[in-house]
Amino acid sequence: MIVDLLVRYLHFVSLIVLMAAVIGQHVVLAKVVTRDQIVRAQRFDIVYAVMVVLVLATGFAQWFWVGKPADFYSANPVMHTKVTLFLLVGIISIYPSVFLGKNRKGDPGDQVSVPKGVIWSIRIELLLLFLMPLLASMMARGIGIPVVSE
Repeated sequence: MIVDLLVRYLHFVSLIVLMAAVIGQHVVLAKVVTRDQIVRAQRFDIVYAVMVVLVLATGFAQWFWVGKPADFYSANPVMHTKVTLFLLVGIISIYPSVFLGKNRKGDPGDQVSVPKGVIWSIRIELLLLFLMPLLASMMARGIGIPVVSE
C-alpha cells in the first residue's frame, strides 16, 4: 500500500512540476526575447522533459504494477483519451524545444524573434495539460468503464 501511495504521489507531483515548467516557458517567451531568456526557457524545457519521463514511469507503474488492476485502465476509453492527449502534448512540445535549442547560442543580449507558432504551441500544450486532471477524475470515478451485462 505504501508503494502505491508513493507512486501516486510522485505521479501527481511530477505532473504539477511539468505544468509549472510549461507555464514558466510561456511566461519567459514573448514576441522578441534575448538569448538569455531563451536559455532560461530552455531550462524549463529540460525540467519538462525530465518530468515527462517521471509522469510516464509512474503512470505505467500505476497501470501495470500497483493500485487497480490493469483492466481497469486498459478497458477505459477515458484512459486512452488521456494517454493520447499526453502523447499529443509531447509531439507539440517538439517545435518549441527545437527552436530553443537552435537559438540558445550567441551573445546573451542578442534579440531573437520568437515565431508565433512557438508561443501558440506552448499555449496548446497548456490547454491540453489542463484537461488531464478532469480526465483523471473521470477515470477515478469509473466513468468510461464498460458495463458488462450477463
